[in-house]
Amino acid sequence: MNVKPQTVKLRLSFRHGSVFASKDTVLVRTKRRWVLSTIELEEEDPGPFPRLATVLFNDKELNHTLRFSISGQGVNEDPVGVFSINDRTGEVFIHKPIDRELHPFFLVKFDVHDRITDEILDKTLAFNMAIKDKNDNAPLFSPETLMFDMPSDPVPGQLPVSLQASDIDEQNTDNSRISMRLVSQEPTQPQISLQMVQNSRRINEVSQLVFSGCFDYDKVNKYTLLVEARDHGTPSLSSTATIIINISDSNTHAPVFNYNTQVLEMQINTEILRVSVLDKDNPNSPGSRAVYTIVKGNEQGNYKIETDPVTNEGVLTVIKGKDYEKTTVTELELAVENEEPLFRCVDGKPVRTGPEKEKPNTAKVLVKVIDVNDPPVFQKSVVKVYRKEEDKPGDVLYQPSVTDVDSDKTKIRFEIAEDPAKWMSIDPKTGTVTSVKKMDRESPFVKNSTYTVVIHAIDDGKASPPTGTGTLVVHLGDMNDNSPRLVNGSSVMCGNKADHVVVEPYDNDAAPFAGPFSFSLGSENGDLKDMWKIHPNTGKTSLVSLRSLAYGNYSVPLHIEDQQGVAGHNVLNVVVCDCGEDDECRSLLPRSSRLHPTAILALLAALFVLARESLLLLCLFFFCECREKKMFEVYLEDDRNQTLIHYNEEGGGSLIRVCGPVPWGGGSLIRVCGPVPCFFK
Repeated sequence: MNVKPQTVKLRLSFRHGSVFASKDTVLVRTKRRWVLSTIELEEEDPGPFPRLATVLFNDKELNHTLRFSISGQGVNEDPVGVFSINDRTGEVFIHKPIDRELHPFFLVKFDVHDRITDEILDKTLAFNMAIKDKNDNAPLFSPETLMFDMPSDPVPGQLPVSLQASDIDEQNTDNSRISMRLVSQEPTQPQISLQMVQNSRRINEVSQLVFSGCFDYDKVNKYTLLVEARDHGTPSLSSTATIIINISDSNTHAPVFNYNTQVLEMQINTEILRVSVLDKDNPNSPGSRAVYTIVKGNEQGNYKIETDPVTNEGVLTVIKGKDYEKTTVTELELAVENEEPLFRCVDGKPVRTGPEKEKPNTAKVLVKVIDVNDPPVFQKSVVKVYRKEEDKPGDVLYQPSVTDVDSDKTKIRFEIAEDPAKWMSIDPKTGTVTSVKKMDRESPFVKNSTYTVVIHAIDDGKASPPTGTGTLVVHLGDMNDNSPRLVNGSSVMCGNKADHVVVEPYDNDAAPFAGPFSFSLGSENGDLKDMWKIHPNTGKTSLVSLRSLAYGNYSVPLHIEDQQGVAGHNVLNVVVCDCGEDDECRSLLPRSSRLHPTAILALLAALFVLARESLLLLCLFFFCECREKKMFEVYLEDDRNQTLIHYNEEGGGSLIRVCGPVPWGGGSLIRVCGPVPCFFK
């Protein structure tokens, strides 16, 4: 086999000296054994294969017939099959191209054997086969396509995006050193360029986009850039990345407006004008949403203006009434800006406006005040008076003082608008309020011991006369006019597990005319005192049974006195029952009963009386004379409003003629006159 040797560089180290191999691979032996350090091979060698890589020697050949063997990476370890050796000559061959980016070097071991005995004659020697890099990889961007959004008003300088490219060829060589450049930009203005970012590791190349000038959203809202990354190897390789910049609208147009309006005198909380603006920026964006202010003419705070979030209009509202007698016309100056500061580009340079740079658009609004008939005004809108409850009627509580700038004071009339208990009367000319009934502090119309009366003062306007309102608040002092009473007139005593019930009193009066209360039994009856007692007689009180009571209902009279000795007489109905395990009476169970002999005798007597009266009727009907049917009348003398039904017997029936009273059940007499139909056939 004709094998063309590959040019390699060897460095051989010996124990007592060293030699260097030239490019012709000529080895010179010294005294004793050697160690081979490195061999360099070209990456991606195109062949033909196998190709001679190097030749190995050993000084044991003077005394032995040698056999060379090789092992390690590329031989019997991954990647297998890259290297082989001629075991007689020591020639090392390469069999396939090598990718340095996958395998930058190979650690290969070899041994020298006695060919006859197979004895290993020397220590295992090793060498590193380093793969020389070839520029076979172009720089790559990460990512290859980059898209981002930015407003149209950024400050000139760096854009918020960076580009990164890397090369997997051998680092710190020309094969991996990268340069970037901007290949194209569409459109070309404002000018965008690349600025390299220093990277001490030099593994990746990072560049930042920078610009100068202004973006104009109204003209261009999308930019496309093509950037190239190129290495410095031979031959030089490159790749490209695409950057897409989407421009969003900023506030580049100021709004403008102009309006007039009018408002009724003293009108408040009413929308009087809506102003709209024209803004060419994108709708519903910070650059188009309007912010309205009143910059002049509202020194007294009569008006406010707000933005309608739906229509973007300014809503002018009167919040404090204007007096026509003082002001007839008000000139307001309105200003409008956007949520976002206005941005302009002047001579290719961005200018962001502010309060000190450019005034907002303004407009003058003339607000005409229309005179209306003002209502009467109470000098004091709320007046408080103090009285005791249950005072005699006829007490003058209040006489108002009222003014009216539009009407004759003598023509004002007064009315009571609210008097829920009907305790007051008012003089329609003077407005004097007088009590007509006793006032009760415990009335449901009294809240927190105060009773409120609302008064209207009405001027002499013909149509819908305006009305002023005044309020009279009567503070009622308490009197001891209520006796204590029970909160609940019934209580349940579980006779199977309790011997008392709690007595809860209540008094509508306030302190000191209420509790603490004193309790006692409401009767001196001896049986009552033997059955019940009060314990204790003040404070939280219980009614205690003194003996075991049969289940049933018990009425217990109670005497309750308040702190001032005013007494109330109450009856507490106590239900004594079996509650089982609960606190409520158990349902009635089915029960059997038997009659007392006395009851049986009473029932027999009642049956005897009923039989006697029935026999009398039978006797009367037995002697009846049957004739043609006639109507009859029955009169009951015991005033029970009973009547007998008019009877028409089919086919005729027996008649009896009776005059005079006839006994009836229960001692009543029936007076019958004339023929009477017979009830039995």
